[in-house]
Amino acid sequence: MLEYILRLLILLPIVGGMAWGSLWLWKRVQMGVPLMGGGAKARAVEMVDVLPLGPGSKLAVIEFAGQRILVAVSRSGITRIADDGQGDFHAD
Repeated sequence: MLEYILRLLILLPIVGGMAWGSLWLWKRVQMGVPLMGGGAKARAVEMVDVLPLGPGSKLAVIEFAGQRILVAVSRSGITRIADDGQGDFHAD
């Protein structure tokens, strides 16, 4: 009985820590945060702002080639709504 309790006291925090670490890592990957703190590499596409609208849908402003593009993101796909060239919106 003592051996069972010792195993439980050792393995339970390890399993709990692994579960917490997995959820933390999943959240970081979903948010698009770089895991390594390495050099700042310039990217061709940058997400400027995101507005969640509900489960599985959001509005996002993306900067690409010096132009800002407003897109709707849902489970069924991505739709371009407007861009700077059209004069439809101002993302400030």
